[in-house]
Amino acid sequence: MIRTKRFAKIFLGIAVATLPSVAQEAGRSEVSVQAFGSFVKRTTQNGVPQSATDSGGVLASYRFFFSNSHGVEVNYGYSLNTQTYGLAGGPLGVKSNQHEVTAAYVYRHALRHFTPFVEAGVGGLVFAPTDAPGTSTQARAAFVYGAGTDLNITHRVFLRAEYRGLVYNSPTFELAPVLNTDRVTHRAEPSIGFGYRF
Repeated sequence: MIRTKRFAKIFLGIAVATLPSVAQEAGRSEVSVQAFGSFVKRTTQNGVPQSATDSGGVLASYRFFFSNSHGVEVNYGYSLNTQTYGLAGGPLGVKSNQHEVTAAYVYRHALRHFTPFVEAGVGGLVFAPTDAPGTSTQARAAFVYGAGTDLNITHRVFLRAEYRGLVYNSPTFELAPVLNTDRVTHRAEPSIGFGYRF
């Protein structure tokens, strides 16, 4: 648990520490806040099916562009859902807070009224159980990819519609009945929100 929190703090600290140095040039930075849906693929490993409740969350992003088309972004997302395991003795559900921290390369193509983009990168998910005794917080490495578009409202303000996908190993919370049942899974995150260029 301590290792998981330390990982998240170090990753966020590095991301935040680099922002002032890259944000020196005006007009190349963007911030956005989006509401997203979280939809996790149902999977089965060693005869144990696993799924998660559909839920929603919030995603905050910072982007810096080195040119008109090429840039990088860092993201922090938060959501809450229940991971469910289909055990022989009956289903087991673990409600957890979920934190995602990712960094990605972004390619955009600015048009007159909107700007489509694609992205790919890496990061981590932290699953922190809220009310299940005997469970442990777990961190999982993740691959992230996505695409979307920014619709210009003004020169600086835009509406962002985006789809992100995360590929990662599902959590087991170190519970004895579900040990060794973690498997590669996929989370779909469609989102919409507002952003600001500076």
